[in-house]
Amino acid sequence: MSRLRLRFPYQEQSAPQLDLALLLVGLLIVVAVYFQFRHQVEDINFWSNRVERMEKQQQQKGSPRTRTTSRIREFSQEIQKEIAQANAILDQLNLPWEMLFDSIEHAATEDIALLSLQPNFTNRSLRLSGEAKSMAELLDFVEALERELVFENVHLLNYKIKQENPQRPIIFLLNAEWIQTT
Repeated sequence: MSRLRLRFPYQEQSAPQLDLALLLVGLLIVVAVYFQFRHQVEDINFWSNRVERMEKQQQQKGSPRTRTTSRIREFSQEIQKEIAQANAILDQLNLPWEMLFDSIEHAATEDIALLSLQPNFTNRSLRLSGEAKSMAELLDFVEALERELVFENVHLLNYKIKQENPQRPIIFLLNAEWIQTT
């Protein structure tokens, strides 16, 4: 067998600048990782010391904080106000809107123009304002609302004839109570 002669690295293929550059990049990466590690260790130490201090403070206090009865009453009053507001909103949402609108639409004619509708949830009453072409049409509308099963105690609160308008429409305001249906 003949002898092999290997030369490693070949003189023609050596690149000392590239070798040195790769070595420097590797060293820079190692230094960066070291500083990042140091920063993380410092953060861990800071937070663990803070937790220990808080635990010591908690132990020194001995018993947990208790609120005075006046403070509890204050919170309970605030909660009761919020509950009352929530119940008022629920009452508004639970209003039988569909039945009310259907009854009003059924009672109204072409000669009646409704301008506003204001419900009062506590009294279960409804204020209607609008215009009528004539007094007879207005009275027929009030009677038709009174005949509706949803309403009771329908009353004409006031009216005014528009003198400046040549057709002399009647502006009216009436009140009706709706019957609670479950």
